[in-house]
Amino acid sequence: MAGSAEGSSGQRRHSWRLAPWIIAALLLLLPLIAMLFTDDMNWDETDFIVFGAMLLGACAAYELAARMTGNTAYRAAVGVAVVAAFILIWMNLAVGIIGSEDNPANLMYAGVLAVPILGGLIVRFRPHGMARVLAATALAQTFVGVIALMAGLGSTGANWPRVIVALTGFFSALWLISAWLFRNAARERASAGAAP
Repeated sequence: MAGSAEGSSGQRRHSWRLAPWIIAALLLLLPLIAMLFTDDMNWDETDFIVFGAMLLGACAAYELAARMTGNTAYRAAVGVAVVAAFILIWMNLAVGIIGSEDNPANLMYAGVLAVPILGGLIVRFRPHGMARVLAATALAQTFVGVIALMAGLGSTGANWPRVIVALTGFFSALWLISAWLFRNAARERASAGAAP
């Protein structure tokens, strides 16, 4: 009976680990399906390759985190950070946040993404350190938005400055949610270590 319970638990865990890969495959199919029904969606091979590579990278990052720990808060923190990074990259490639996608000011967001990558390596992806790193990422995101607004970058866009303000708030909130989840993961780890 105990073996049966362990088997169903492992099977459930395996199903949850497959979920990101299944979602990624479905997301990759969406543009293809949309192209069958509308002329507004016109992707070429390069678009599918870039989107597929991004999905592969996002799923691989989450899979690595899932293998590193069984801590649900840590996995959720990684999931939120990966989704935020994915959306930030995709928006910049597709339409740009500061003006159009061709505006070189959008390259400042590469600096935002460098913070969690380099910071994560420095703190060895430990939850307490990652909480601080993701808070710093939110600060970097806000800093880029403030620079864009103060310098008038992208001001020729129809929705300037609302787009920059809204997206800066949106991404900063995602980074802060991830930081909060990492902080919870650190607390769970500390309390588990303190238990006899």
